[in-house]
Parts: sequence; structure tokens; C-alpha cells
Amino acid sequence: MYIGYSCKEFTDALASGAPVPGGGGASALVGALGTALGSMVGNLTLGKKKYESVQDDIKAILEKAQLLKEQLLSLVDKDAEVFEPLSKAYGLPKNTEEEKRKRDEIMENALRMACSVPVEIMEKAMEAIALHEELATKGSRIAISDVGVGVLLCKSALMGASLNVFINTKLMKDRQYADEINSRVDEMLKSGIKRADAVYMEVESGLRK
Repeated sequence: MYIGYSCKEFTDALASGAPVPGGGGASALVGALGTALGSMVGNLTLGKKKYESVQDDIKAILEKAQLLKEQLLSLVDKDAEVFEPLSKAYGLPKNTEEEKRKRDEIMENALRMACSVPVEIMEKAMEAIALHEELATKGSRIAISDVGVGVLLCKSALMGASLNVFINTKLMKDRQYADEINSRVDEMLKSGIKRADAVYMEVESGLRK
């Protein structure tokens, strides 16, 4: 739906008053861009005699990064798809007790669906951050700045997607389920931000020497 857009078309759609694409889709795209930068570093390392000892590792990174990039791009569209039932649920009538009950039930299911994609975006961003950790030590030094940019984009995808979880869990009636999702998201944020920051600082300090 959106991944076939040009850069201009997508940013124009993002800037419009339409509810989708929104922050979730943008986060997925940013994660895909960060992962693509990781792939670029890997490809610049591949086949270089200077990095002969890590060639097998680089090949594995490239395979993982390609899959991750494709998955994150698919989540751009998937995020828009799961938002549609939620947007419709907001418009359901609530004049009678039966209508309220039915609306609450539909809303709860729609909120769970709307949470599922940003959680998945976060999971993929965590995997991408792990690849950048490896590239920071094994990737070509001529592209090390791109490792830093890539990991920053993956961190942004992680953090951006978390907000799209929290805006939905906040509205859930089932607080136990909401708390479980929030706890899982908090763990990913704590770990992912720390790891991404460490990679960025390693890259920055190396460039400033």
C-alpha cells in the first residue's frame, strides 16, 4: 500500500491529515533505513582482504539484514492495516448499554491488534541494533560513520514504536494484559537504548580520535 510510494509520495501522505500512515509506519520505515545502512557497511566489507577473517560473519549479517529490512518495510503497510478497525471502532454508537458493551468489546480487540504491529517493529529494531553492534567491530572502517547513523535510526524506530504501543495500552480495559505488554516494551526500551547508545558512542569516539 505505502512501500511502493516514492520518498516524496510517502512523506506527502505522512504530512496529510489522513490518520495513516502515522508514527507507527514512520517508525518501521526508519528502522528499515537503519537496517539498510547496516547492509551497506556489510557490502563495503564483503570481499575485502583486510577483513578476510570476518567474511563469514559479514555474509551472515547481510542475510539477516536483508530479511529484517523486508520485514520492517512490510510493517509500514501492516501498521496502517491494523489501525483501520480501531478507527472504525471509535465511530461505533454507544447510546444503549448493549451498544456500549458491544463497542467496548470491539474496541478492546482493535486495541490489541493496533498494539501488535508496533511491538513487532520494536522486536525487529532490537535485532537490527544487534547487527550494528557486530558491524561496529567487524565492518569496514571507511563506513563506520554509517554504523553510527544506522544504529541511531534503529533506536528511533524502537522508541517511536513504543509510543504507538503506549497510546493503545492506555485505553485498554484489560489492565493485566496492558501491563504485560507495557512491561515487555519497557524491557526492550531499557536494553535497546543502552545497546544502541553504546554503539553510537563507540563510533563517535573513534571518529574524534
